[in-house]
Amino acid sequence: MLCAENRVSLLNPPEEAVPDQHLKVLYSCEQPAWVHLHCIVSFDSGSVLTIELRNWSCEPGHPRIRSLTLVLPDWLVYRPDGTVRFSQWVLVCLLTVTLLSSIFASTGEHFGITKTLQPFNNELLEHLRLCAFSLWLLVTEPCNQPSLCGVLHRIDRQGSYVTPALFLTPSQLHVQVSGEAQLSSAFLCSFRVPMREWCHITVELHGTMFSHNLVMDDTEGYFVIGGGKFIRSVVGFFGPVVFYRNRIPEHRVSVKAVGRALFRLSLQKLGVSLSPSSVRTVLPWLQQAGCLHEPTALHLSAALYSAGSWLLSLLSAQGDHRLSLLRLGFLHLHGLSGLPTDPDLAYAYYANIGQQTVTDRLCPSAQQATVEVVHLTDEETLEQQTSEDHHIFQWLKFLAQKGEAQAEQMMGQMLFWGQQGVASDLHKAARHYQRGAELHEDPVSMYDYGIVLLQGQGVEKDIPKALVYLKKAMDRGSVPALSALGWYYERYEKNYVKAVELWERADLLESPDAAMNLGAMYLQYFLKSANRGHIKAANQVAEIWTTGLPGYVDRKPLDALSKWAAEHNGYLGSVLRRGLDLLFYLMAAESGFADAQFNVAYLCEQNTGQFLHPAFTSSCMWKYYNLTIHQNSTCRDSDDADSFLPCSLTLLGVYLQELHEDYSASIK
Repeated sequence: MLCAENRVSLLNPPEEAVPDQHLKVLYSCEQPAWVHLHCIVSFDSGSVLTIELRNWSCEPGHPRIRSLTLVLPDWLVYRPDGTVRFSQWVLVCLLTVTLLSSIFASTGEHFGITKTLQPFNNELLEHLRLCAFSLWLLVTEPCNQPSLCGVLHRIDRQGSYVTPALFLTPSQLHVQVSGEAQLSSAFLCSFRVPMREWCHITVELHGTMFSHNLVMDDTEGYFVIGGGKFIRSVVGFFGPVVFYRNRIPEHRVSVKAVGRALFRLSLQKLGVSLSPSSVRTVLPWLQQAGCLHEPTALHLSAALYSAGSWLLSLLSAQGDHRLSLLRLGFLHLHGLSGLPTDPDLAYAYYANIGQQTVTDRLCPSAQQATVEVVHLTDEETLEQQTSEDHHIFQWLKFLAQKGEAQAEQMMGQMLFWGQQGVASDLHKAARHYQRGAELHEDPVSMYDYGIVLLQGQGVEKDIPKALVYLKKAMDRGSVPALSALGWYYERYEKNYVKAVELWERADLLESPDAAMNLGAMYLQYFLKSANRGHIKAANQVAEIWTTGLPGYVDRKPLDALSKWAAEHNGYLGSVLRRGLDLLFYLMAAESGFADAQFNVAYLCEQNTGQFLHPAFTSSCMWKYYNLTIHQNSTCRDSDDADSFLPCSLTLLGVYLQELHEDYSASIK
């Protein structure tokens, strides 16, 4: 290194090329000059390459020491050698993790997306971990919670907030970090988050800007986007969320930055209005942004062209619409309609509708109906669908009046839950339960009547009277009554010993409710209860699997989906109840319900009255028969290799039909 007649020397010359090495340079000059720090690289071929690293001015005077960080190119630091034979994976790139690649509609409840990170395999990279993340956020309502609303936070093994944590006050961002000795710091950003506009938020943590040492381990615990167990989410939409693990992105304008700016402008325009005129205006901007190396803009333009229904589903799901939540969960579970496959994002939607299903089942109404599996090709099951004027219902009513306890029991259940085509009527159901309990002394009716008395559903609430009938039912061998009495002792008497005793007796008799209640005491019972068909237990198991229990239960995102529980929602049942109306079956099919998908395909295939266009008929059959086949445990007669035979034969028939039509057209 030479600077005219001046002298420059390295006090701690590096022995090997490593990233971000600290150097001390001793330099002096006799007259004003410049110091240039070069790196000379020689290759086996004999060629030499000179790389200019740093330069600074030098004023005459005594020798000085300048400290600097040596930043070598990645291709030089991570060059292939005898130890590292392949270095392409680490060259000239940021190590990033995409926590969310699509758009998530947030309803402002305790539902969000859970993600975990794993340690680096490379020990050197483990020591270079930093913390920076960027996210897109569109807030539709101000945060009106007593505390804060969740944006992005991390929970450790002890269930505490740790670095980083980003929340929203009514209008400002609240940033919280944790340090040594469990010290935490927080501050409010002066920036105010706008309403109903897309906002790109970038957060970078620099340790030199805090008064105490920060503690940051992104592999401990889990990240939560939106709401979680301890906090409600903001009301609005989350866009792509990217976490930078090893390097903070550079702050310089490039061609890509121009593309991103144009993309943000397009999003702002769409955020103000989603009218057709706005879409027509924005599409050229998105295409130009794509030409400037912004692939997300191309993806959005493709979505606007071919999947506009997805945007409408997002708007509907953000309003907590049950079928839209089901549809978005289904799309992200299977990666359909151009959306990414993301089990964690699918769980966020299924967890919401799963919890609503639990609540809806506690409040039966005429707007709900039992979700029943009825294929339009199953004539025997179709004949069992009835109504209060149907001859089957009238026959059951006649048998009940003649003293047939089972008929009384069936009528009560059909009226209470809205089964087999009968509309739900809690008052009539309670009268049938009462007749079965008092006149026929039927243990099933005694249990049902005791429950409606305990809950006040269809009758006036009467707990002492409810206990009488529940105990009578238990004495006659009713397992559900045994579990219900345990719930009474736990809820009203606070006698946990008695409650557990009753639940354990009921669990030995395969009671799903007992296993669910014991799950509050012992974790393994949740899985027992879920396997027996308990919806709330299935939601609890899914919540445990999506976060895991450190040291006890590993994360299982694919198993955490409560799709089965969500599909028992009564409002889905009411849509399925609309008979042979293709439109309503189509709504249920788009929510991911396999049996509705089969029925839509069947109706399109039959095309009674020829009211469907031939082109739509063909695409409809292909789409929904294929969706039916690819879902688990659907369209099957057995678990062997022939289990897909019915739908496979149907698809073969569709194919042969199209082949025949094409052949006939070619002859003409």
